[in-house]
Amino acid sequence: MTAGIVGLGLIGGSLAKSIKSRTLNTVYGADTDRETMTLARLCGAIDGELTSENIGECSIILIALAPHAAISWLEENAARVASGTIVVDNCGVKRAVTGPLSKLAADNGFCYVGGHPMAGKERSGFVNSSDDLFSGASMILTPDSRTDISTLETLKTFFTDIGFASLTFTTPEEHDRIIAYTSQLAHIVSSAYVRSPDAVKRRGFSAGSFRDMTRVARLDEDMWTELMFDNSDFLEEQLNILITHLSEYRAALHDGDMDALRSLLRDGREKKAEAGGN
Repeated sequence: MTAGIVGLGLIGGSLAKSIKSRTLNTVYGADTDRETMTLARLCGAIDGELTSENIGECSIILIALAPHAAISWLEENAARVASGTIVVDNCGVKRAVTGPLSKLAADNGFCYVGGHPMAGKERSGFVNSSDDLFSGASMILTPDSRTDISTLETLKTFFTDIGFASLTFTTPEEHDRIIAYTSQLAHIVSSAYVRSPDAVKRRGFSAGSFRDMTRVARLDEDMWTELMFDNSDFLEEQLNILITHLSEYRAALHDGDMDALRSLLRDGREKKAEAGGN
């Protein structure tokens, strides 16, 4: 199989490295940064550059760009994608991209499935990519009415071969609703938390709690602004829920109500146990 990867940042670079380290597939890569292209070629993450001439050779094309850039790239190259090729975007939101990309696939005779790998780091770029980023992770896919079972079987084999532990199937709307809570809200909370003036005074007073709360504040603000605005309705809904809950804690402290605070903390502990995970 020949795979094409568009965008060789953290996700695209890790996809390329995972494919090359775990399979015998050929990988063509494309990135606007020439230094990244050189590094990817030198370290063996790609076999060559993905060009307009060899796009048609790819059995699978993975687009690892921000939503609007992903749409633009496929608009420019859809006519070059071979019939039967599977195109998977890896964007952090789905409603904004699945409509336009599905139409391009239907109009040009190739397969498209929305995707989102549930893996990442707080540092971006090819230099931080790795061939084990997806080990044990879940790959979310949003198939539509045009997606046949053979396409899903191909994708299941492909993604498990490169390290993913499971595939999760959902709709673009359900994806965006849940990701607003599990990912986007967490980044906003981390960013807001570390903006306290006391953050700069924390040395000698912080341990794991501070580290865990602030880890994802080290983000790419351009990418996350686009993702959050593309999902603003669901994200605003989650922010309203959080603000309501924070107000309850503040009220308990302001009123000197220890029983109320204890009850809130107990409820949070129990909700965490129900949710599971680390």
